[in-house]
Amino acid sequence: KIPVLNTKGESTSELIRELAHQGVKLNVTAVFTQNQIDETIEALKGGAPSFLSIFAGRIADTGRDPCPLMKGAVEQCRDADPNIEVLWASCREVYNIVQAEETGCPIITVPGGILKKLKSFLNRDLFEMSVDTVKAFKKDSDAAGYSLS
Repeated sequence: KIPVLNTKGESTSELIRELAHQGVKLNVTAVFTQNQIDETIEALKGGAPSFLSIFAGRIADTGRDPCPLMKGAVEQCRDADPNIEVLWASCREVYNIVQAEETGCPIITVPGGILKKLKSFLNRDLFEMSVDTVKAFKKDSDAAGYSLS
């Protein structure tokens, strides 16, 4: 695992290129920008099989839709070298799994808490979710000693 930048904000692409072409399988991480994607793909091209870990969840945290960037990166990797795979990193919600699928991203790292939500995600009736939410509100108000008329 190697970050795309060092702590001074300097690209690690030369080190990435050197390691990948020595046969070291890499997970290039902390990728956020198109320029970082371009540089990393160029450095990895022709080297050992590697991952390009784009922090899509953290990108979304800034109010930006990560899907166009992810879809583009998947296509770029496919065109440049089939040994470079995009990884959807920093998953924040169950819907990110759907987004990864829609963008063609073959790998997503998913925290356990989000995986637990997955089984209800696909089969859950929205009306039932509304009722359950109101019941939770009532339970919370009862526990706080409030009463609703």
